[in-house]
Amino acid sequence: MTDVAADPALNESTARARQSTVLTPNFYTTDYAAMDRIDVSPVEGEWDAMMDEFRRDANVEHFERDRDFRAEVAALPEDLREEFLDFLVSSCTAEYSGCLLYAEIMKRAKNPRMRELFGLMSRDESRHANFLNQSLRDFDLAVDLKLLREVKKYKYFSPKFIMYTVYLSEKIGYARYITIYRHLERNPHLRFHPIFLWFQQWCNDEFRHGEAFALMMRAQPELLRGRNRLWIRFFLLAVYATMYVRDHMRPRMNAALGFDPTDYDFKVFRITNECCKQIFPLVLDIDDPRFKDGLDRLNRISQANEAAKKRGGVMGALTRLRCMAASAVTLGRLFLLPTVEVAPRENVRMAPQW
Repeated sequence: MTDVAADPALNESTARARQSTVLTPNFYTTDYAAMDRIDVSPVEGEWDAMMDEFRRDANVEHFERDRDFRAEVAALPEDLREEFLDFLVSSCTAEYSGCLLYAEIMKRAKNPRMRELFGLMSRDESRHANFLNQSLRDFDLAVDLKLLREVKKYKYFSPKFIMYTVYLSEKIGYARYITIYRHLERNPHLRFHPIFLWFQQWCNDEFRHGEAFALMMRAQPELLRGRNRLWIRFFLLAVYATMYVRDHMRPRMNAALGFDPTDYDFKVFRITNECCKQIFPLVLDIDDPRFKDGLDRLNRISQANEAAKKRGGVMGALTRLRCMAASAVTLGRLFLLPTVEVAPRENVRMAPQW
């Protein structure tokens, strides 16, 4: 790992996890009182069925490493080390972000339904973060999660923005994990680390978390109409664009997994779009060639920005300003592309199927 600001109090992974950019996972706060006031009585039957699944905790024994896991870790190819560890740090930070947010909502909640839900989701995300961190510990690069909680900046998001972003992050997390798992199931010779074997059951936690937010939004239909349609459109684009650019920054890892990053990302977008149709009134038209063209342009701009950052100096700073302006224009054009309207569905509950 490189290009991490020096801080004697932080190890390399913790310093990387601390960074706050448009491409790195963030920590969030929200209006906890408003979250506590959420009334899910309009979807009570589906809510109770979902909570039964949370309580059964099908993955209670899933996140346990065995001797074969530890033995296989030693064989990680050296040329994959930096990109794979960056993947682990980013994933660990994202999972820990969810753990902290859910735990804080649970801590402040008086509504028993909200208190129980967010307590159980925090339980799941804590397992995920610690499991990922154990894989970093194998390389003596574990993130100091306790210290990270204290030093990383937090961003405030209103409850409705939390609904949109967390729903999308959970569903796209599911789509990413299941796509990787199915691919390696067909091509086991490409699995260079044992953690990928855990992705099938793991992704079901992500899916279920997304279902919880879908039900909360369905209980508040005003979040899905009027000018909120523009916010849904914005967050869909932001999540897809961030993923596309970030995934194209790991060419060695993609090659080792046998992935073309563009093909992989569009498979993930397609799964995520299908999930989003359960609740959102629109999804992005990922088949519009202008959509891919815009993402490719964002990727080129990102590469130019990284080169300018390494170059430094006045010219580097000016180039980065031009890159910021070009990114804004490109995102604006992507935002204005036509979307796909979604017909309302009566049954919002879904089951993992890909």
